[in-house]
Amino acid sequence: MIRHIVMWNHKEDFNDEEKAIHAQRIKNELESLSQIIDGILSLNVMINPLASSNREIILDSLFESEVHLQKYPVHPEHERVRQFVVSVVKDRVCIDFQVEE
Repeated sequence: MIRHIVMWNHKEDFNDEEKAIHAQRIKNELESLSQIIDGILSLNVMINPLASSNREIILDSLFESEVHLQKYPVHPEHERVRQFVVSVVKDRVCIDFQVEE
């Protein structure tokens, strides 16, 4: 299994209300992908980090294999969601790693 974790911050030109709306949309859209894309074992998006955090949105997902993870970013539904995400975030931090079964 492969753990795929991605974190983002919003662009500065959004107020708190806009950030909350964008974060909820990102959460809803990304979490819906687990029902559409094969190989996703779990996919959760956290949008309420503690004040001590330095990222605002966190995706924590688990894939059956590295092959499934490689198919994920090129899937048309992921690409549709990605287009919105990149329009409202300013950065992306990602780590992928093997999870022992």
